[in-house]
Amino acid sequence: MTGLTFVDVCSGAGGLALGLEQAGFTPRLLLDDDRDACDTLRTNRPHWKVLNTDLLDFDPVDHPEVYDVDLLAAGLPRVKSSASVTRRSSDTEIRLIRATAYLAHAVQPRALIIENVPTLIDGASFAPIRDFLHEELEHLDYELSWFVLNARDFGVPQDREQGVVAAVKRQWAGAFRPPRPTVHEHMSVGEALVLSMRSRGWPDADRWAAQAAGVAPTLVGGSKTHGGPDFGPRGTKARWRQMGVYTKSFGNEPPGPDFTWDPSLGDDGLVKITVDQTALLQGFPESWEIAGLKTARYRQIGHATPPPVGEALGRAVAEALNGEPSVPAAG
Repeated sequence: MTGLTFVDVCSGAGGLALGLEQAGFTPRLLLDDDRDACDTLRTNRPHWKVLNTDLLDFDPVDHPEVYDVDLLAAGLPRVKSSASVTRRSSDTEIRLIRATAYLAHAVQPRALIIENVPTLIDGASFAPIRDFLHEELEHLDYELSWFVLNARDFGVPQDREQGVVAAVKRQWAGAFRPPRPTVHEHMSVGEALVLSMRSRGWPDADRWAAQAAGVAPTLVGGSKTHGGPDFGPRGTKARWRQMGVYTKSFGNEPPGPDFTWDPSLGDDGLVKITVDQTALLQGFPESWEIAGLKTARYRQIGHATPPPVGEALGRAVAEALNGEPSVPAAG
């Protein structure tokens, strides 16, 4: 255990917070504007302090426990694409990035982590927000690191790139290093789900798992305002079908002993995966309960930071903050 503390904003289903806990951090406060997400957090960690509020409305003066923390963590809603940064539909996402920087200004944690789309790191249309973060944080004595992680390199059976901004106070910044991959062989969809697929006596579970030998495409949680659970765009659905997975809806439970898996039959021969199984593909432990109806549950899962990635980030921050702070040279 590191004895370090954190505040987590836009906490969602708790993937980043769970990972930080596994890295030895203790939360002071978690906040999210989604009631189902807050129910998820409270169900799994009744002792965590969870606040159901919008980051844009949050005033740290009313919550003094957020001061004097080691880490401010923000797995923020993703801007849909680099091309959409200037569109009105992305205004909220950009405002949340700015609000996180302003909160860091008020709280002054020893470190800050912002997770978002990979193009946040080097996409041309993200240059204004990068400039803003540099201007807002560097004069507060933070040094910024920009890097991209892929969840598959941390034992998550999913091809999921994440752009990360890590800002560390200058006296500890020299010891910070971005996380290195923790696995040499990527876990496959079949390997991750075979036990679940066997759970109701499906005789083809092992045969299916052998074909589902690659990592999953990026899970997409979908919008609160548009439609239900979705496997993503056409190319993503094609990758799922190559693994023998039905892509028009999710199942309510794993297949039973009477289901025949035969991709040559088209959709009728493909297996449905469940929302609970997508949580496994996002790196959540089987014991982690996601609250809400099917659409709300899948949205929380698809938007989450995979816990193993959160743990790797937490360990990288802890290693820096637990080291000896550097002393500025005398002028």
